Amino acid sequence: MSFRGGALRGIAGVTGSAASRVMPLPEAVVDIARTLEDAGFETWCVGGAVRDWLTGESDQDVDLATAATPDQVQRLFPRTVAVGVKHGTVGVLDRQRRLHEVTTFRRDVSTDGRHAVVAYGVSIDEDLSRRDFTINALAYHPFRQELRDPFGGERDLAAGVVRAVGEPAKRFAEDYLRILRMIRFAARYGFATDPATWDAARGAARELVALSAERVREEWFKGLVSARSIAGLVRAWRDVGAATVWIPELPETPRVVEPVRARDPILLTAALSSSAPGILERLKASKAEITRAQAIAKGPQEPDSGEPVAVRRWLARVGGAADDLIHLAELRAGRLPGWAGVVAESRSRGEATSRDQLAVTGDDLRADGMAPGPELGRLLEKLLEAVVEDPARNTRDSLLALARSWR
Repeated sequence: MSFRGGALRGIAGVTGSAASRVMPLPEAVVDIARTLEDAGFETWCVGGAVRDWLTGESDQDVDLATAATPDQVQRLFPRTVAVGVKHGTVGVLDRQRRLHEVTTFRRDVSTDGRHAVVAYGVSIDEDLSRRDFTINALAYHPFRQELRDPFGGERDLAAGVVRAVGEPAKRFAEDYLRILRMIRFAARYGFATDPATWDAARGAARELVALSAERVREEWFKGLVSARSIAGLVRAWRDVGAATVWIPELPETPRVVEPVRARDPILLTAALSSSAPGILERLKASKAEITRAQAIAKGPQEPDSGEPVAVRRWLARVGGAADDLIHLAELRAGRLPGWAGVVAESRSRGEATSRDQLAVTGDDLRADGMAPGPELGRLLEKLLEAVVEDPARNTRDSLLALARSWR
């Protein structure tokens, strides 16, 4: 599969005008829009929620665009959050304290490829003209049931194309993150990319170096979670030049089967590269996420054999990474490894593979005359090794007797 060139697939049922269709909206969104409209401020539903409605997906996170300025929005609603007032966005809290973003119609005055200075006092069509792709430059009026689509977004949804609004090079120069968003949307829907849009993205890819690691990480994770084809996503990152800038470790031919269970971006990054800890450090992932990737990489990736004692030794060695390593093996082979069943059987029998599962504790050993200190920890490790070899030894009396025999 490629996300370049002509259309690969369209969204079934996305044809013609949507003027006669009614977009289902959360009651709170309708109430906010009505308050704004009653105050004389034109208000539309915009962005991803409108796109998802046209593709038949459900999205309760509906953003609003309005002629009201941020100050006017804040005066109209008793509970607001200044989520992005500098860029025209106010969060309005509903009765359940859920936040809904309300953004003033705006146009870009200047941009450095990462941040834009905006101005208000424009129309909904002018506001839509600053959007990234035609499939996102859509607006729906909640009371007139009118779809506003000045750039042919519905047509591109039907044709299966990701196309920049207006001049592609200009769109990317406004915010280079749009290159990664282009890849994500194409991968999510299995769409092609308009050739002019693709060429402009390739030409601007070197500018991705100016983006913050956090923004790149968010796009990478979102892509892994939503892509119809992980291999296609990786290929697009490589072909457009994004991988060269941010994740050069991505392989030409990914060794990963398309996952059928819930997508886990940390595990998928580990499945794609043995350098996952370094990738996540570069992308400024959380300490917990990096530590998890380090445990996966440390391994060993699987037991020496499927024999129960070999599996128990492996469980004792990898500790909390065991489930991740099982899922990793499944991602790479397309099925659960045979030894995963032995893991499940060992767990069902309650066999100890960690110190906290031993029938004795450090307190028990001290009460039995063992002096505190490093030697106590080493003794617990030896007891665990004995229990891993023979689970029947994991009783309090047996372990205390064994510990006495080693003194």
